[in-house]
Amino acid sequence: MKSVALLFLVVICGMGGFGQKLKPKKRSNGEEISFRTKAKDACTMSMSGDEEMKLRIECKNQGKSYWCEFTGKPSVCRPFRKNPKIYWNQIAVELRKLPHACESTQVLKATMCQKAPPDAEMKQIAAGVEPEDLANQEKLVQKMSTSAKGVGKGPVKKTGKPPVLPLIKPAQHGQGSANETEAMKLAREHCWESLHGFCSYIIGIFRG
Repeated sequence: MKSVALLFLVVICGMGGFGQKLKPKKRSNGEEISFRTKAKDACTMSMSGDEEMKLRIECKNQGKSYWCEFTGKPSVCRPFRKNPKIYWNQIAVELRKLPHACESTQVLKATMCQKAPPDAEMKQIAAGVEPEDLANQEKLVQKMSTSAKGVGKGPVKKTGKPPVLPLIKPAQHGQGSANETEAMKLAREHCWESLHGFCSYIIGIFRG
C-alpha cells in the first residue's frame, strides 16, 4: 500500500508540474527589444499587459520619429505560452524586413503562431508622429511655399532719381537767328577761341 500511495503521489506531482508549463509566462511591463528596419530606422518595441497585450513601437531616423501601437491576445497561442521571448523576437525579425515599422503593416504575426486563432494576431490600433516633427514639417512647407513664390523673380534693383535732361531752347528764326550768327562771326574775329561762346553771348545782348 505504501508503494502504491507513493506512486500515486509522484504522478500527481508530475501532472502539477506539467500544468504549470502551460501557464502563460508573464513579461514585466516596459521590457524592450531594439531593432532596425530595412530603411535603417532605429526602433524600440515594448510590451505590456497579461491576457490582452499591448505592443508599442517607437522609431527614429534622420530627424524624423514616429510610433504605433498594436493589441492582441497572443496567450491563446500555445507556443507563446511556452516561450513568449521567442514570440516577440520573431515579431522583431518580421519588422526588420519592413521599410517602415508602422506604415507597412496593420497586423503582426509570429511564425510560431501561424496556426493560432485570429485573436493571437497583434492588430494596429493607433499610429502617429512626434509633435516636434509636425512643427518641423510645417516650417519646411512654409519655406518651400516662400521659395516657390520667389521663382522667376530676379532681384529688385534700387532706382535713383530719374536723369535730368538738359533743357534745349528751341531755335529762334528770323531776326534772332541772324543776330546770333552775326554775334558768333564777330566773336570769332575779335575774341580768343576759348572765349568764342562768351563773346558771342555778350555781343548778342548788345545787338539786341
